[in-house]
Amino acid sequence: MNLVGLLAFAVAGALKGADADLDPFGVATLGVLTALGGGTIRDVLVGRVPAALRSTGDVVVVLVGVAAGLLVAGALSGGAGRVRDHPAFLVADAVGLAAFAASGAAVGAEAGLSAFGVVVTATLTGVGGGSLSDLLLTRTPVVLREDFYATPALAGGVAYVVAGAVGVRGATATLGVALGVFVLRLVAVRRDWSLPSV
Repeated sequence: MNLVGLLAFAVAGALKGADADLDPFGVATLGVLTALGGGTIRDVLVGRVPAALRSTGDVVVVLVGVAAGLLVAGALSGGAGRVRDHPAFLVADAVGLAAFAASGAAVGAEAGLSAFGVVVTATLTGVGGGSLSDLLLTRTPVVLREDFYATPALAGGVAYVVAGAVGVRGATATLGVALGVFVLRLVAVRRDWSLPSV
């Protein structure tokens, strides 16, 4: 699940960088930060060395995702509108959000965190990297605006806790949460859901 999230968010981050007219190094930086940021925050919270610093496997997957993102961005560059509105970005972003929310919940549960802690690790793993990349682009992170983005990750964390309480654990719970978050995010995009601004 973690590898799926890394690949998807690397593509989404690279597309976000291309949309901001960054050079190839900037696009790669945004892709790497988006893919690794949330998992790094999660690992620090549960008291372990971030996975990306323990092995090169995660980094290789991220670099493959960044390369794919550059190729997709090049193919889309002639079209009208923002790359961030293209289905390629929206689907990659939804896949990354779903995979990382589920893996974040699983890591939190494995670390023995409380129910609240599991929800926090699910949410931060899902939205952390994207929020860091938004800050790097000097804009308010999407999770702090009215877009319906962090809510699916939070709901996934709650669903993981509930699944554990009724005896559904392991890969079944993780996959179920990932699927639920993915569907909820895509429905939110399709129906243009948003939380009200204050």
